[in-house]
Amino acid sequence: MNLGQWLEDASLELRRWLRSIANRRSQTANHGTRSMNLHQWLHAHSLKLLAIRDTPQAIAGGVAIGIFFGFTPLLGFKTLSAIFFAWLTGSNILAAVLAGTLHDVITPFMPIIYRWEYDVGYWMLSHPHHWPKALRKMHLGHHPWPTWRTVLTVGKPWLLGSALCGAPIAVASYWVTKGLVARHHRKKGIHPPAQPSSR
Repeated sequence: MNLGQWLEDASLELRRWLRSIANRRSQTANHGTRSMNLHQWLHAHSLKLLAIRDTPQAIAGGVAIGIFFGFTPLLGFKTLSAIFFAWLTGSNILAAVLAGTLHDVITPFMPIIYRWEYDVGYWMLSHPHHWPKALRKMHLGHHPWPTWRTVLTVGKPWLLGSALCGAPIAVASYWVTKGLVARHHRKKGIHPPAQPSSR
């Protein structure tokens, strides 16, 4: 077999493979087996949270920690941070991971949320307080983003703003989750595991 024949065969196989993938995607889109909307996602994750055998306080603490870290700009470290702080506070780790995935659902809106968090942090750190320049007035040409100076300049207000914006949402989610889980436990007659003695 010469090179020309081999390339033609490889091209034919590649086209067949791509066609089969396109057919599978169109079938799943038509049948809705893999596509999931926001309501289905929230329902599935709320059922997972209600199935956790732990105290309402521990589950709610895990949810609050997961949601808080979901709003931080710690790209790549959100889940690890949520796990660590859930373990540190005695909250439910699984609940923290499940709640931390909430940012996956709102991914299309995260640039807007991140800009809002940066604006709040910038306003808090500036003396006298003022808002940052509008994006349309900023020079967005070639910019060396991966420098430490840029990370420290943008990172501090962004991190502060994410903490200030995420904390009230996390506190509200704690109280809502605690009430919902406690009501579910009462309704189903579930008794949370006994707390170990502190001796």
